[in-house]
Amino acid sequence: MVTFNPEKYRAKIEESRRRLEIARRFEEPDRVPILISTAGSYYTRLFGYNIRDYYTDLELQLEIQVQGLQWAYEELGDDRTGYGLHVDLGPVAEGIYFDLPISYPDDTSPWVHHAFSGPEAIEKLEIPDPEDHPGVQRVYRLYEEQKARVEKMGLNLPVSGGLQIHPPLSAACAIFPVEEIYTYLCTEPELIHKLFRKLYLAFCKLQEFRDKYFDRKSTSIGLADDNSAFISDEMYRKFVLPYNKAIYERYGKQGRHLHADGPNDHHFKTYAEVLKLTSMDIGGFSDVANAKRDLGGKVFFSGGLNCRDLYGTFAEAKPAVDRAIRIGAPGGGYALAIGGETYPGVRPDTLIQVVTYAKEVGRYPIQL
Repeated sequence: MVTFNPEKYRAKIEESRRRLEIARRFEEPDRVPILISTAGSYYTRLFGYNIRDYYTDLELQLEIQVQGLQWAYEELGDDRTGYGLHVDLGPVAEGIYFDLPISYPDDTSPWVHHAFSGPEAIEKLEIPDPEDHPGVQRVYRLYEEQKARVEKMGLNLPVSGGLQIHPPLSAACAIFPVEEIYTYLCTEPELIHKLFRKLYLAFCKLQEFRDKYFDRKSTSIGLADDNSAFISDEMYRKFVLPYNKAIYERYGKQGRHLHADGPNDHHFKTYAEVLKLTSMDIGGFSDVANAKRDLGGKVFFSGGLNCRDLYGTFAEAKPAVDRAIRIGAPGGGYALAIGGETYPGVRPDTLIQVVTYAKEVGRYPIQL
């Protein structure tokens, strides 16, 4: 099995950390930071494995994650500072917590079946106690097993695990038909608030259990809220904001991060001025110009590239890279990134060339 020793990259990690710290202060470091979100599914395909097997075989998952760390630090060379391992369940936390069927299709991520439907299901939805929930307990057992496996192998790497669902809107869309939830937002406001209150309670129960398990008190938290991209900002403020804001105020006194895949440009001012995010992954379908206009000087953000910019050659990707750096980099507060995540199919040679090129043209003062 491939091994990974983070001490070998200590100097590089510290250099990247300093660069990011300066950018987070909305100042200009030596060059624009580069954060490429390569992870489980991307590495699995890159190394020639079946994505389904990555999620169903923890020993294989561990091997792929370690091999991925080595590839990222040796070949890709972006400004990541992390090097931990984790129990990667895929996007199925709601399925585990609410005891819903989960499918593991060939060569793709697992998915949860929308087993709930209708107002009656919302009324009857119960919020389990993580303390005695078999699915939750199993997840934490898997974490302990993986941690023991890492220790036995002599890998000096931290291991993380646990279970947390999405914030209320995205959690609702994970367990109910998506079109049903969007319809209720327009036709059944009280019903939606009832559902969102329950899902907010579920989020807090899982977070409190996680903090208790690891003997800590969360003061920084990140949310993944893809579904908010597809409602107006007015509707967001009415139905989603109260619950997401409550989560940030409860667990994000020092740090508030948001990941969002879809086009969130119409929410940027709300994110910056009301939620008061400290950092954001703007997603691959948001325009870096809109992010710079509304988040600049207030929220450190990453993005500017879409996976579709990188499915081809470097020459095809270059215009998008140039535009992202030219608009996002001046004044700091920005890291060049693929918004959302790096999908399998993005060419590794293109990705490596993009990082190399961005290190050259992203030096301050920006000349593009």
